[in-house]
Amino acid sequence: MTQVLVCGAIIVTLSMGIRHGFGLWLQPITMDRGWSRETFAFALAIQNLAWGLAGPLAGMVADRFGAFRVLLIGSLLYALGLVMMALATSGLAFTGSAGLLIGLAQSGTTYAIVYGVIARNVAPEKRSWAMGAAAAAGSFGQFLMVPVESWLIGHTGWQNALFALGCLALVIIPLAFGLRQPPAAARSGPQQSVAAAVREAFAYPSFRWLMAGYFVCGFQLAFIGVHMPSYLKDRGLMPDVATTALALIGLFNVFGTYATGWLGQTLAKRHILAAIYLLRALAITAFLLLPLTAWSVYVFAAAMGALWLSTVPPTNAIVAQIFGVQYMSMLGGFVFLSHQIGSFLGVWLGGRLYDMTGSYDLVWWIAVALGVFAAIVNLPVRESAISRPLPQPA
Repeated sequence: MTQVLVCGAIIVTLSMGIRHGFGLWLQPITMDRGWSRETFAFALAIQNLAWGLAGPLAGMVADRFGAFRVLLIGSLLYALGLVMMALATSGLAFTGSAGLLIGLAQSGTTYAIVYGVIARNVAPEKRSWAMGAAAAAGSFGQFLMVPVESWLIGHTGWQNALFALGCLALVIIPLAFGLRQPPAAARSGPQQSVAAAVREAFAYPSFRWLMAGYFVCGFQLAFIGVHMPSYLKDRGLMPDVATTALALIGLFNVFGTYATGWLGQTLAKRHILAAIYLLRALAITAFLLLPLTAWSVYVFAAAMGALWLSTVPPTNAIVAQIFGVQYMSMLGGFVFLSHQIGSFLGVWLGGRLYDMTGSYDLVWWIAVALGVFAAIVNLPVRESAISRPLPQPA
């Protein structure tokens, strides 16, 4: 179990840490290439959508053949996408690299794949804690990588910074050997077909409520992560304020994700999720209504950081709790697809509405309203194992 947790945590650290700082590239790339912010935002929106759409397929392959192959391909795609992102000279090429390639890479190197292995190697009563520990590691990667990426951009240029990150993405390959576990389909016991598992999940109301909440999570995080650096610069704050804010999000995310994983062992996970979404809405509201200073940004970043990926452990633990672990990666991928549809809209709509109105204000208030919605829809989620007919003897 220790090997799985350590290797899985480092993989998530690298995969999530690299992408967390992409907002730092928005202004250098658009100014150098002469592109609009919508061009950059659309590419990252496609990245989130490609990540989500490929997630269920990547999870199904991992459940059927093991996570190692998926992680191997994902690492190679990640490195290639970062290199091509640096070399792209047109909006279409940038969308293909930063959007499609990196999105596909993330579907094979992040939570759904790693959590599938963790869920099958950790006792059910410790599963929420283990997922929280892995998510906390990914959060530490966000804290660690933002200042590193900012330093690389400032000292080597934005293109060389992407080349360096491409090399770093290849480190996932040796770590993947630590997750070489027998696939779920190879294990003994009653086996459910893929089609039956998908039908069962989508027919279950609680699964749909979880997807609705995760849609909001994706919208909020993607918008803030990509557009907040430019929002702060537009409001007259220095660039290092945005760098510090993103780093604080990553730092406090470590505590938030671990805490929700730990709390999920004793408290109802649906209540944890509802509280997270409501607190996000309140934090954004306070941020918009109070005077904007560097310190108000730091306080907001710390608060949002504690709530950033804290939805991940309870959401995935509920999926495993309801449906079991046989198709954990695939079903987690479907839930994450909803998250990434929200991410697509959050990133793209941020750029679109900014170009139309010259302001991010409308998107901020949409994020507030969606937070209240997500808090409400998580309350009716049922966490008990789904009732299935017993298999008939041959």
